[in-house]
Amino acid sequence: MADSEFVIESSDQNFMADVVEASKDIPVILDFWAPWCGPCLQLVPVLERTVEAAGGKVKLVKINTEEHNTVAGALGVRSIPAVYGFKNGEPIDAFIGAKPESEIKAFIEKLTAA
Repeated sequence: MADSEFVIESSDQNFMADVVEASKDIPVILDFWAPWCGPCLQLVPVLERTVEAAGGKVKLVKINTEEHNTVAGALGVRSIPAVYGFKNGEPIDAFIGAKPESEIKAFIEKLTAA
C-alpha cells in the first residue's frame, strides 16, 4: 500500500486539501478503510491497480478510519469499505463494499466523464 503519484494516504486534517481542493483539478476517489476489514483489504489493491492504469485521469485518497474517523462520520459512513467519488469539490458518486475490477473501472469512467 505504498503511496504513488496517484495513490496517497490521507487524514482528517488533510481531507480538504487532498480530496475537496484536489478534486477541483482531477477527480478523486476517496476510500475509507481499516486494517481489520477483510473486504477493505480485498478492495484496496483493485482500487490502486485501476487508478494507476487510468494514467492520471483520477487520484485515489485512502483514509484509515481507525486513525481518522471525523470525515467518515461527517459523510455518514456506517460500514466500510466506503468509496466516494469527488469532482469539483463535491461527492458525486459512492459505493459500499468490495467490488470487482470491472465495476471499479466503470466507476472511474463515470467519475472522469466530462
